[in-house]
Amino acid sequence: MVLPEDRALLRIGELSRRVGVSDHVLRAWESRYGLLQPVRSAGGFRLYSGADEMRIRRMQAHLAAGLSAAEAAHTVLREDGGAGLELARSAEPPITGSTVSELSAALLQALDAFDEPAAHAVLDRLVSDLSLTTVLRDVVIPYLAELGRRWQQGTASVAQEHFASNLIRGRLAGLARGWGSGHGPRAVLACAPGELHDMALMVFGIVLNRNGWRIDYLGANTPVEELGRAVDATHPDLIVLAATLPETLKPLRPKLATLARRAPLALAGTGATPQLASAVGARLIAGDPVTEAEQIGWPW
Repeated sequence: MVLPEDRALLRIGELSRRVGVSDHVLRAWESRYGLLQPVRSAGGFRLYSGADEMRIRRMQAHLAAGLSAAEAAHTVLREDGGAGLELARSAEPPITGSTVSELSAALLQALDAFDEPAAHAVLDRLVSDLSLTTVLRDVVIPYLAELGRRWQQGTASVAQEHFASNLIRGRLAGLARGWGSGHGPRAVLACAPGELHDMALMVFGIVLNRNGWRIDYLGANTPVEELGRAVDATHPDLIVLAATLPETLKPLRPKLATLARRAPLALAGTGATPQLASAVGARLIAGDPVTEAEQIGWPW
């Protein structure tokens, strides 16, 4: 169907920006599941409607609830009265555990080879077929942990570590877009002074946001005094301070105890110990960031 240009209709780049899903994933959902039903402008551009946007947002809600991409698309289309269900049923089989392992290996190979298009293609395939939490928990977090080990052992070069980290950070930043909006409880996330590894904290924030929380993200190497100023300005319902080494947090014990009296405090990462958390009156977040974020309720 061809329509004249219509300001109420969106090109895929604008639709991607609005919903926080890459255009590659949107095209995959359209071709595999029939989730989107674009029309063409007089100039031949594919244009998407408000109904398409609403289907994507419902798809995201179902993915956040744990459905696979195929199940989520099928549910959305069934809610819409069945249009596109045949395409959804005939879509390629869902990713299996062995396929996840193969794609994880392909991601490692692409990143080691500085092959950005191939790496994005693997990530797009994973995100289009699996729930976001599954991709983050079973692929991204294990990859980052293995990358760190390889860098320490000298089997991954500095260039490879920087390239891979920056590519994944870019993907995470896209998922984090708009995470400070909404009306849910508010969390301030920061890494301790001197702590430069913050991507696990980003993953935690992304999942926490999808569970209804608003996120104020301060990121790596945050002085406790600056964190305190942010707490005074935002009055959060939760503070999360992350570190990978216990030596990073131990000298901060008096400041952390003061911070915990101003708002609920959680210490996260491998640098957080039960002894320190108990001593300063904080909660310990010791598991993987995806599972921990899913388990945090409100009131906390």
